[in-house]
Amino acid sequence: MRTKIIAITILLGVAADTSAQSMAASTPNGFTVGAPLPASNSIKTYGGFRFAESISYDQNRDLYVVVNAGMPQDLIPNDGYVSLINPDGTTHTLKWIGVNRNGLTLNHPLGSYIVNGMLYVADIDTIRWFDLSTAHPRGKVQVSDVSRFNDIEVAPDGTIYATQTGEENNSDSWRLYKITPQGKSSVLVKGAPLERPNGVAFDRDGNLVVVNIGSKDVLTFSPVGKLLRTERSVDAGNDGIVVLADGTKYISSVRAGTVARIRNGVAAELVASGIPSAASMTYDPKRNRLVIPMNDWNAITFVELGSQ
Repeated sequence: MRTKIIAITILLGVAADTSAQSMAASTPNGFTVGAPLPASNSIKTYGGFRFAESISYDQNRDLYVVVNAGMPQDLIPNDGYVSLINPDGTTHTLKWIGVNRNGLTLNHPLGSYIVNGMLYVADIDTIRWFDLSTAHPRGKVQVSDVSRFNDIEVAPDGTIYATQTGEENNSDSWRLYKITPQGKSSVLVKGAPLERPNGVAFDRDGNLVVVNIGSKDVLTFSPVGKLLRTERSVDAGNDGIVVLADGTKYISSVRAGTVARIRNGVAAELVASGIPSAASMTYDPKRNRLVIPMNDWNAITFVELGSQ
């Protein structure tokens, strides 16, 4: 099958032509030190972040809300922050949340989701939410038996679904949690078929779609945790999942640096590559674009889907 690679723009620290630029250091994700990184079409670099892990699209303000984990906790505790980025890649507000602490706790945030005028973020063992209009903290819920939440999805009624990726050889730690609006937590799914679960998203029927780091499996669960469907992505090492209104799924691999697409009834196909550490992405329906954070590459990538 012929695969059409879709145009990519990567936003980094300093404007530069990266067509022949090679990586300066080794990474844990399988990229080769000193070798140029093949990329889809042209790449341009702009802005800057600090371990951007997830992005949510604020449709009301037409802004990308970028969650930055900040420095590791053993170096600088409570260093997470949230940036606002314009759709042209320029910075709207570098530290919209976190320009100062003033009582703010945002330790090492990863997954995020916007619903009902709130930005929800997964912060180690705690889910926090902030008012989108003021950036003020509005609530939190801590789950005592969680080692680290990764991605989250939040229903309109305030029910939170969160993945715990867990440890590589400890299937008991591979979990999908449910947290009620009243703050009661439970384990919805544990162990196989989860295999280091990462991204989670709702499909058009309100089911939960989960991608694994440890396998190519794309798993659809009912809201009560029943496995309904298993599909396969192009690569393993998956992080981000976006499900469009027509049921099309886009999956980003943080380890392979690729984006795959699964249309209804069609095998997965590669749509973009050359995106190191492609993490928890969002979809911009106004521009038919995926926006992908790149973790410790301190960058975000635009993948223009065009008419595909």
